[in-house]
Amino acid sequence: MSTTVYVPRDATAVALGAEAVALAIAAEAARRKLDVRVVRNGSRGAFWLEPLVEILTGDGRVAYGPVHASDVASLFESGFLAGQSHDLGHGAVESIPYLHKQERLTMARCGVIDPQSLADYQAHGGYAGLKAALALDGATIVQVVTDSGLRGRGGAAFPTGIKWRTVLDTQAPQKYIVCNADEGDSGTFSDRLLMEGDPLCLIEGMSIAALAVGATRGYIYLRCEYPHAHAALNAALAAARGAGFLGGDVAGSGRAFDIEVRLGAGAYICGEETSLLESLEGKRGQVRFKPPLPAIKGLFDSPTVVNNVITFASVPIVLARGAAYYRDFGTGRSRGTLPVQLAGNIKRGGLVECAFGVTLRTLLEDYGGGTRSGRPIRAVQVGGPLGSYWPESKFDTPLDYEAFTQGGGMLGHGGIVVFDDTVDMAAQARYALEFCAIESCGKCTPCRIGSTRGVEVIDRLRAGDRPAQQEALLRDLCNTLTHGSLCALGGLTPLPVLSALEHFPEDFVKPMAAMAAGS
Repeated sequence: MSTTVYVPRDATAVALGAEAVALAIAAEAARRKLDVRVVRNGSRGAFWLEPLVEILTGDGRVAYGPVHASDVASLFESGFLAGQSHDLGHGAVESIPYLHKQERLTMARCGVIDPQSLADYQAHGGYAGLKAALALDGATIVQVVTDSGLRGRGGAAFPTGIKWRTVLDTQAPQKYIVCNADEGDSGTFSDRLLMEGDPLCLIEGMSIAALAVGATRGYIYLRCEYPHAHAALNAALAAARGAGFLGGDVAGSGRAFDIEVRLGAGAYICGEETSLLESLEGKRGQVRFKPPLPAIKGLFDSPTVVNNVITFASVPIVLARGAAYYRDFGTGRSRGTLPVQLAGNIKRGGLVECAFGVTLRTLLEDYGGGTRSGRPIRAVQVGGPLGSYWPESKFDTPLDYEAFTQGGGMLGHGGIVVFDDTVDMAAQARYALEFCAIESCGKCTPCRIGSTRGVEVIDRLRAGDRPAQQEALLRDLCNTLTHGSLCALGGLTPLPVLSALEHFPEDFVKPMAAMAAGS
């Protein structure tokens, strides 16, 4: 009788030795003349346990990790194919506290299925959403998405249903669906994890959007730094076409829709939707003036739905289970769940999907386990390189778009980067401005010039050169960036700078104090 062993093919697991582990398991099984089937699944997001090897037993899947190739022989000796105990054992996968406490909707199949198997995808609820959508007209599909409360998970949190209705109501001979998979924020990896672990979910979500608004063509704009996701998406697209879920007759509906993957060249600015559209058209990635909105005049001047990976991937369960089911998760105007990513100086880094309302402290302490260094957490940055730096006093803020905005921050794509008490927050503020200067598309003066001058001002401030005047000038520059920039890159860069000044002012005078002590 064959035993099924799951070894992740996710990029994080591969970077930690998963390929060698898979080969070692196959070789050891062959040496012992045991019938073992190795399935390359995605990651469940518990990166601190990767490579996480799972054994399918009569009582469910049993986990071992982190496993290295050198551990494989001892695992076989201990009887791990039957789920027996070992120093690397964690018991039933679902009983691991990090995973057990999560509320997985969007990422429910990640780490569970073979991402290259259409049959496995369907056996775990895949394409139920599309089949439900095929029984509805476009306006009804849009209304279901609207009623679910789903908002864009890329950072802006704009209501998805409103965007889709605008495209639906705009008359045009051609409409497009564009997925923003140019995941460039520091500390973020949920898009990659889903594309590598459950790519058909993204394809299904985009197909439902196409049915809703009347689009016939879709594009996934993928960052070139994601080769594993690129391969997974192309394999999934081929499988979907082969089964009739893409092409000229989607699932026998008589309606056409197909998707193509396009690679970006690594520009952070192309995460902004209009720069992305310019790049897709073969132009330099620069921000467009708005209006017109992409929903009215987007790709090739046609009405275009632009959403990110997690937004599209959240749609299938909304259609399959209903708007009320999805809306029942969350709080306030933040409905459903958000895959949060824990990175930086964190003991248990990885992905945590929970309903909105969980506090930042719960994520950092209960899931993350505090810092990897063992030192106190001094600051966290939520929302990527343009997010605010928050001190411990703000850790009880609930995961909620409005709560984060009221606290002077932003939730963004859900990335959380952790720093311990050795961090220099003035240096982090400088980094934010330097990042903006490097990544600016150059179209507007406040972002292009203001960020460069801001780096110079922080350098003078930290050197003790007329600090009061330099701080006033820095705040004035931030005001200009906030209100004068063409897009969010320049407009949000002041958030990390001003939050560092507000919550960690002592770091901006440390260099001056050190200089005085030296003299």
